Amino acid sequence: MEYRKFPQGYVMRLDPGEEIVEQLTALVNRENVRLGSVSALGAAGDVTIGIFNTREKQYHSRRYQGDYEISALVGNVSRKEGEPYLHLHITIGNPVTGEVHAGHLTSAVISATLELFLQVWDGDVDRRFSDTVGLNLFEF
Repeated sequence: MEYRKFPQGYVMRLDPGEEIVEQLTALVNRENVRLGSVSALGAAGDVTIGIFNTREKQYHSRRYQGDYEISALVGNVSRKEGEPYLHLHITIGNPVTGEVHAGHLTSAVISATLELFLQVWDGDVDRRFSDTVGLNLFEF
């Protein structure tokens, strides 16, 4: 991972073999980011995506291996009980087969590169688990 700090946030590049959630969490910890928004694109070869079932209140994960373009990676960074909390969604597509998959990013290992922008916001927004919804929601 390489990154550079700017007044409004960070620009980060990941290289082949690096995992997105792990590396972004490391950056957030190292720089003590409390609140931010994420936007990225690139390519990955091993991606696990979760889809939340609202009736069951649980995620169902699916792993995709092969050549996938990351056409969109969006999300936010906040804190839950003082620890970094990343809420990321991803859309991946295979240019050969035309298949497209999207959902909550659990993990993704880069195959070519990832170019990520982390915009930092002043302040804090915590998270708290909601029994009603079954998710960790913003706590204002």
